[in-house]
Amino acid sequence: MASPTDHSPLVYAGVDTHADTHHVAVVSEHGKKIADREFPTTATGYMAIGQWITSLGHVARIGIEGTGSYGAELARHLHARGHDVAEVPRPNRRLRRAQGKTDTIDAYAAARRLLDGSGATAPKLRNGAVEAVRALRVARHNAVKANIAAINALRGLITTSPEALRSQLRGLSRAKLVATCAAFRPDPTRCTDPIQATKLALRSLATQVHELQAHADELKRHLQQLLEQIAPNTIGVFALGPDTAAALVISLGDNPDRLSGEAAFAHLCGVAPIPASSGKTVRHRLHRGGDRQANQALHVAVIVRMRYDQRTKDYVARRTTDGKTKPEIIRCLKRYLAREVFQALRSDLRALKPAA
Repeated sequence: MASPTDHSPLVYAGVDTHADTHHVAVVSEHGKKIADREFPTTATGYMAIGQWITSLGHVARIGIEGTGSYGAELARHLHARGHDVAEVPRPNRRLRRAQGKTDTIDAYAAARRLLDGSGATAPKLRNGAVEAVRALRVARHNAVKANIAAINALRGLITTSPEALRSQLRGLSRAKLVATCAAFRPDPTRCTDPIQATKLALRSLATQVHELQAHADELKRHLQQLLEQIAPNTIGVFALGPDTAAALVISLGDNPDRLSGEAAFAHLCGVAPIPASSGKTVRHRLHRGGDRQANQALHVAVIVRMRYDQRTKDYVARRTTDGKTKPEIIRCLKRYLAREVFQALRSDLRALKPAA
């Protein structure tokens, strides 16, 4: 990278990311187009991007679209080589209607976003222990969804099965139903019999349920162990389990310093108070933006606290007496919990830095 003491022009770069290629555009500090090129999404391509940008001047900042998906590896590569990398949002629809859409237009738009800083934010680095948490949570979430789909398919098949078979399975709990279906031994010589074919299908689905549940439980154990190692304070917050704690850890990312404080974290999680006043009515409402998975994690934790935590019960009773509605109370509780979680998260993730 060029030295800031030389006479190289100051440049800003924008990257429009895709699965197989990245289109890079460079502009001057006044927004004037300098050059643009397309590169492959390979190790050689990432190296070429860095070398090409620095050859055009002193790189002030690089804006990348989709640092959480197609641009993740490029962001890691450039950050490791000392570049100031920012996440930039996709061009708005109004701009696209006026200028059209090509990779070149989008790359230049990303570069110009850096000039006024509109929408540009520090990206998650995805190069530490939090990325390991994210990988495990994605795998577990997929196993849980597939398990639910298999259970629904099994129940749906039972609903339309012949009465002789349906009466045998009616009223069973989920565990007994799966165990019963898994124990079926259909007659292979009567494959045209609807009852025997349905038994074969039910056994197959029940086996899937068993396997998927085992995968989900194993991944949950690994997730619990990892969180106890890297985020002991966070996992120790009352009402946070492995899945909800993982969602909040992932939301903050490997570089917690990218957020200015707990208010920024609350806004990120979608629990910042949004004014909703009119006339003589002064109130706030639930925030519908932000990271929805983190928001859901806080919501689940608050519901658990409302049921099992005496301090929370007392708070709900007091605020109800004050005339607050239940959604308003939940909004307040989520905001308070976000403050508590942020303090625990920041202490945990900062403790990881020396070892990183």
